[in-house]
Amino acid sequence: MTTQYDPFRELGRMFNSTLRSPAIAAMPLDLFRSKDSFVARIDLPGVDPESIDIDVEDRTLTVRAERSIDVQGDDIEWLTRERSYGTYARQLTLGHGLAVDRITADYNDGVLTLTIPVAEEAKPRKVSVTRGSGHHQITAETEDDESGE
Repeated sequence: MTTQYDPFRELGRMFNSTLRSPAIAAMPLDLFRSKDSFVARIDLPGVDPESIDIDVEDRTLTVRAERSIDVQGDDIEWLTRERSYGTYARQLTLGHGLAVDRITADYNDGVLTLTIPVAEEAKPRKVSVTRGSGHHQITAETEDDESGE
């Protein structure tokens, strides 16, 4: 069996392994959709919640956080220092159809959870057609209207 060499795959692998952003490594992110919201979970262990700053500007959501060094002094001799410290930032580009004015944030057990609701005008809708006397009337209903909520 022969294996075909793909130089672009190797270049991509090398790029990803050597040039990873420190912010991505320090702020790993999970993003998923749950019903009418998108949920982002960002690992921020050891971060003081007071240092977390979240901004939305022109469809760009930016999360900044600072992890401070908790051991200081002139008598400290570091043997190993693998944990990262400093200010980190991640940006997400938000698409249209999201309610950016209703984003909520919760920080619990070192995980920041952002909930980004889908805007009402972007939710799927059913359109019903009724027949009146001599003219047609089209009305729009949201899925919530049908369920009685």
